[in-house]
Amino acid sequence: MHCSPFAKRFIMLIVFGLAGLLHQPCWAQGQINIDGFHMTFEENFDKLDVSAWGENGSRWIAHTPWNGDFGDARFTDPTEGFPFTVEGGILRIEARKGADGTWRSGLLASTNAKGQGFSQEFGYFEARMKLPPGKGVWPAFWLIGVDRSKYTAEIDVVEYYGRVPWEFSSGYHIWRASQGGENSTDGKWTTVEDGTLSNEYHTYGVEITPERTTIYLDRKSIWSFQTPKEFHMPFYPLVNLALGSGWPIDETPNPSFLLVDYIHVYQQKPARAND
Repeated sequence: MHCSPFAKRFIMLIVFGLAGLLHQPCWAQGQINIDGFHMTFEENFDKLDVSAWGENGSRWIAHTPWNGDFGDARFTDPTEGFPFTVEGGILRIEARKGADGTWRSGLLASTNAKGQGFSQEFGYFEARMKLPPGKGVWPAFWLIGVDRSKYTAEIDVVEYYGRVPWEFSSGYHIWRASQGGENSTDGKWTTVEDGTLSNEYHTYGVEITPERTTIYLDRKSIWSFQTPKEFHMPFYPLVNLALGSGWPIDETPNPSFLLVDYIHVYQQKPARAND
């Protein structure tokens, strides 16, 4: 999520498209058995504990820990009523164009710039959300590995582009170029009924194990790949409403809203001796 919108969209169109042409999925579609997990992080948004950068140990910060904005809306420090509000257990992230012509919106990350906050190695990460309609919106639920000293490991559970309301993308990136290496990326486009992602709540999840990483829609697997060695570290969740991703925002509804019911993280229960 931290490269330029134009570059990222180009990478996704080329690499994801070629991947679909060159090989068939090597995973068996199935439902995740949540009974085999215990919850380690529960955010139901009955209230919101957020600050700009983790002041007073807040649960969320309102920026990427490395202060890397992206897209065509500025991620804003939280103020009363903007860009975050909670009501009835629902978080609303608002993107709004101000009188000065600048779009502003919101992002939440569970780890601050010092590495403090929630992160977890392996397990199942899930968000239940209703995505905003309209051209130019670019909401996402994603994960970042905490150790960025040699590379940045990123998992995009869902990225949605309002100009194509019948699909969304999932993918991963290992950014090594800043350290003199080569980047790795792969992903999948998932087709859905036109408009259903903005008309209804859905769950978007990823399970990371030492061997495989699997993406889920409504707890049904849609894509799986061999877990890269770079994923053997704690990851933390982020959720945001960005705009653009290389597409015009002149027709983007003002304001636009991403609704988040919850963000939960689980760890597999230990195997029983008799299993």
